[in-house]
Amino acid sequence: MSQPRNGKHVRHPALAAVQARRASSMQLRIADGITRFAGSMQFVYIHAAGFAIWMIFVERSPWPTLTLIVSLEAIFLSTFVMIGQNRQAEIQQSKADHDFVQQELELKTNTELTRAIHAMTTELHRRFIPDAEHQLG
Repeated sequence: MSQPRNGKHVRHPALAAVQARRASSMQLRIADGITRFAGSMQFVYIHAAGFAIWMIFVERSPWPTLTLIVSLEAIFLSTFVMIGQNRQAEIQQSKADHDFVQQELELKTNTELTRAIHAMTTELHRRFIPDAEHQLG
C-alpha cells in the first residue's frame, strides 16, 4: 500500500509503471474493469436476482438455457481470473526487478563508501600514528 507523503500517496515506482502501461491499453482497461466488477459482491447480487427472475418468470423449463448461459459465463470469467493473475504476476515481477536494481546500486554505493573510509583511515593512521603501516598490514 502506498504511504502518504505531503498529503499524496506515493506508489512504488515499478507499480506506477505497470499501472501506466495498463492504462494506455484499451483492452487492458476493459479487462481490468470486468475483472474488478466480476470480483465484487454487486456481481453476485445481480446474478442471484437475474437467475431467480429467469427461473421463476421467464421460462417454464429454464435449466437447458440457463445451463448454457452459466457455462459460457464460467468460461469467460475463468479467463478474467487468469488475466487478473497475470496482472498480479506482472506487478510482482516488475517490483522484484526494480528492487533488485536498487539493491545492487545500494551495494555498489556501500562498497565504494567502505573503500573510501578504509583509504581515509589508512591515510590518517599513516599521518598521525607512528608505524601505522605495520599495524594495519
